[in-house]
Amino acid sequence: MMRRFVCLLVALLLPALAGCTGSTSSGGGYVSGDGSITRVPIDQRTAAPPIEGTTLDGKAWSSSSVDDGRVIVYNVWGSWCPPCVKEAPALAAAAERTTKTAQFVGLNTRDSGIAQAQAFVRDFKISYPNLYDPSGALVLAFSGQLPLSAIPSTVVVDAQGRIAARVLGETTEATLVGLIEDVAAGR
Repeated sequence: MMRRFVCLLVALLLPALAGCTGSTSSGGGYVSGDGSITRVPIDQRTAAPPIEGTTLDGKAWSSSSVDDGRVIVYNVWGSWCPPCVKEAPALAAAAERTTKTAQFVGLNTRDSGIAQAQAFVRDFKISYPNLYDPSGALVLAFSGQLPLSAIPSTVVVDAQGRIAARVLGETTEATLVGLIEDVAAGR
């Protein structure tokens, strides 16, 4: 009985521990972020889940508070994740370049304490809201649209509240700005 429990525990934890790698392999229910981009045709877009949470500075935030006509860009990250560290300057720059058309929102996941996440945001001068989600509940809202273990991941939501694009793994400023411009233009 104990052996079954240990095997089950390993099977459940292995995908979580495998997250945030540079590997492009997949297996055992785990899909690593490889930088792949998926653009969803307009007629095939599905509604993004409503997202509500508490920011790293203790304020309530809701996707319903974003002005109509703006694109929402959700980025799933953790301060412990090397690709997240590498892409942070690109995200901050893309957010600054697209302030009129997009609202960036970070979904901080799996950090053991809020202090690490706050230091990450401060160190990289990230000005957009970041929701503290240590349990992954907010990421779980994207189940079926975003592999739960692909960290970092970025989801672009169009002005109508539908998922328009996603990037699994590390992304760049140019990629994000291009995706945002396309989605904001109705493409």
